[in-house]
Amino acid sequence: MNPDIIQQVRNNTPLVHHLTNQVVMNFSANGLLAFGGSPVMAKELKEAADMAKIADALVLNIGTILENEVEAMIAAGKAANEKGIPVVLDPVGVAATSFRKEIIERILQEVHPTVIKGNAGEIASLVNADIQTRGVDSVGEGNIDDIAEKAGKQFDTAIVVTGKTDVIYAEQKLIYNQTGHPLLSSITGAGCLLGSVAAACLTTSYPVVEQLRSALSFYGLAAEHAAREPHVQGPGTFLPSFIDALSFTPKQLNGGTVDGI
Repeated sequence: MNPDIIQQVRNNTPLVHHLTNQVVMNFSANGLLAFGGSPVMAKELKEAADMAKIADALVLNIGTILENEVEAMIAAGKAANEKGIPVVLDPVGVAATSFRKEIIERILQEVHPTVIKGNAGEIASLVNADIQTRGVDSVGEGNIDDIAEKAGKQFDTAIVVTGKTDVIYAEQKLIYNQTGHPLLSSITGAGCLLGSVAAACLTTSYPVVEQLRSALSFYGLAAEHAAREPHVQGPGTFLPSFIDALSFTPKQLNGGTVDGI
């Protein structure tokens, strides 16, 4: 992890525009605020492009997508591309239905994301690879490295494949992150909030691969720290401790050092 990336986020408080799913809006907003960013949720077509133009980063998340929201995502994405601000695309559940697959294909025809972030099943679906999924979750296994690299080359973008070991493909490199905790899979929106944190890190002055590695490492360390708290007994007590941990410094999360992160 590069602690300066985290500090830059906190110094600059980047405005991150979200067109995201209804289930996670509050969690994503609170988590990003704790991390140091400034969230805004605006998915009305009449303002989506204008909001993207004043933002520092954009998150497009199709978790609870409706047909009438697609054009707003495309408008915001095109405005972000024109402005040159980072776009994080989260194809939630894209493997579950043809409707979601068609929406992602429409978005990718008109918007160039900086990063596509998803679980193995979601990223595999984008490149027609075969990994078993159930709803919005990935339950099968495959060659994740190959899938990440294929998706990155096909869409000319960085790829984040989340899992027990996260895989980042960016700048023709494969990077791995092993920080994190199983309790993240027991709360709603952990992956969605990761997209918000990554978007904030993408506003800093470092290369994309370093920004993404720092975002994922920090996020996982925050989860580990929260899970170690004596009062945490399960998902309900973990969640507020995790929000707290997102506001800590890298040294606080790693026992006073930043070496080896």
